[in-house]
Amino acid sequence: MVAANVLGTIGTVLWCIQLIPQIWYNWRRKKTDGFPQLMMLLWAACAVPMGAYLILQNVNMPLQVQPQIFGVFSLISWGQILYYNHDFSRLKAGCSVVGLCALFGGIEAMLILTLRIPYSKGITWPDLLVGAVAAVLLASGLIPPYFELWKRDGRVIGINWVFLSIDTFGGLFSLFSLAAEGSFDILGGIMYIIVVVLEAGIYVSHIVWRIRYRHIRQEAKTRGRSVDEVLEEKATAEGVVV
Repeated sequence: MVAANVLGTIGTVLWCIQLIPQIWYNWRRKKTDGFPQLMMLLWAACAVPMGAYLILQNVNMPLQVQPQIFGVFSLISWGQILYYNHDFSRLKAGCSVVGLCALFGGIEAMLILTLRIPYSKGITWPDLLVGAVAAVLLASGLIPPYFELWKRDGRVIGINWVFLSIDTFGGLFSLFSLAAEGSFDILGGIMYIIVVVLEAGIYVSHIVWRIRYRHIRQEAKTRGRSVDEVLEEKATAEGVVV
């Protein structure tokens, strides 16, 4: 149990701070192009059943706290997208974030109180169903970035690499924490495995893009231009030829 708590604490700390680099990155750029709004909304929604499931499963305390913080930061990032890319005012975006925080918190509390009754009697399938919903929402949240990759020929735009790396390691340490519990929680493990696998696909996609477009990157460096500028020039030239 000591190992499980230590690993769970590390995973929780990583998942508590994971979105801070992304939030700072969005604020610095004053735009969120390529950073999917649906991803953050689905992750925030995922925190509700994930939190209820882990609390009812009585896993180590760090993992019980983790979804709550994860959900709040997801909603803050979602609010930034509303503000920077959808012309919401600060007040309107802020009220949207606070309103969803209250709504999601109330739903999670209701789930915990409601499901505790059958769970205490040995009826566990409702809790398992909630855990399955969390896994589906978590996986669904990592699908929108793949549409962004498809639109840009595999290139990652708008996603901060520090955020993505911390998120991946947070998933790994949380997974190790469950393994150290002694009795591995399958649904909890699936949730973290989904994160690691789908995020690995994002790394691979961008690496492949860099290899395929290495000549463009070299040309941009030689000419002192950005990759986007060179790509735009070539796209314009090809359009003229056609």
